[in-house]
Amino acid sequence: MLSMRGKLFATVFLVFFIAGYSWAAEVTYEKDIKKIITEKCISCHGSDAPTMDEFKKDKEGFTKKMKGPKMDTYKNLMVFVNGDDAGALMRRLDDGKSAKDGKPGNMHQYLGATDAEKAKNLETFKKWVGSWNLKKKPDITPDEAKAIKAPEK
Repeated sequence: MLSMRGKLFATVFLVFFIAGYSWAAEVTYEKDIKKIITEKCISCHGSDAPTMDEFKKDKEGFTKKMKGPKMDTYKNLMVFVNGDDAGALMRRLDDGKSAKDGKPGNMHQYLGATDAEKAKNLETFKKWVGSWNLKKKPDITPDEAKAIKAPEK
């Protein structure tokens, strides 16, 4: 049986362990997302890809060249999370479980070679974003916008 001092020590240890685990479990761009982008997305969305403004001017031409908008840096990626094209990242990566029609986003297929890898990478993106919704910028409420975390570091 634990003494009072032992119970106190066990409780303090448990609190610090849980706090440390949740801190370490935070998903960040630098620690988690950048790796997925580099492995799965950079060939089409790398430094040689067009900016969003350039892409919009010749969407068909860039699509034929297998070039999507630039997502090679945190700043460029955030355009699709909570910037000018807010929500686009979520709509394109979603597995269909959040969509009204049940269809996965057009980029979901590139999240991994297997269903398990896709699910794992999608879950990482969801944890990073925090407020996973498929709305376009004009439809995102101020509370939903505030709930987007997407930390860089």
